[in-house]
Amino acid sequence: MKFFIDTANLDQIREAHDLGVLDGVTTNPSLMAKEGIKGEAAILKHYADICDIVDGDVSAEVFSTDFKSIVEEGKKLAAIHPNIVVKVPMIKEGVKAIKWFSENGIRTNCTLVFSAGQAILAAKAGAAYVSPFIGRIDDSNWDGVELIAQISQIYSLQGFKTEILAASIRSALHIVKCAEVGADVCTCPLDSILGLLKHPLTDIGLAKFLDDAKKM
Repeated sequence: MKFFIDTANLDQIREAHDLGVLDGVTTNPSLMAKEGIKGEAAILKHYADICDIVDGDVSAEVFSTDFKSIVEEGKKLAAIHPNIVVKVPMIKEGVKAIKWFSENGIRTNCTLVFSAGQAILAAKAGAAYVSPFIGRIDDSNWDGVELIAQISQIYSLQGFKTEILAASIRSALHIVKCAEVGADVCTCPLDSILGLLKHPLTDIGLAKFLDDAKKM
């Protein structure tokens, strides 16, 4: 399973990259605003800066919601760098745009997916990635990981090539559970990735090793 970091913070992206396990980045307008990135020129430059750090795919989200504007905006984003994947919302106009992009050599990430039916539409349209938001599904008293498992089974049976990108990850446990049920990618905050490092027995064992080393 590939690890993407969900942020627009360059320092966190560098830290995840230096850890040696980073495969890509996802970001969105909210995360850009959080970093104080405003205006089209600044946003496009920030995506370019991210691509300079990361070797893998970088999802860049469109602001538009109508077909023509999504396509025009997506073309600008895709022109930034070969690793840019245009992030398109799961709406009717978005599905139409994903089909256009797939026919014109531009890879897409269909975002805001909350059902298997939506995931099927995204795959049929030719999305490179589909992003189920499992944390938000959990917030609605449904099971986000169960949705990942359902999509994984459907894609396997139907031979869809779209990769399942588990989004809205809330914890290290979410990452493990998504890996268990067949997610191809997880995208999450740096804290969730670093959370995989932690185990009390590791801390106890290390403390003993260090204590024993002092006695040598």
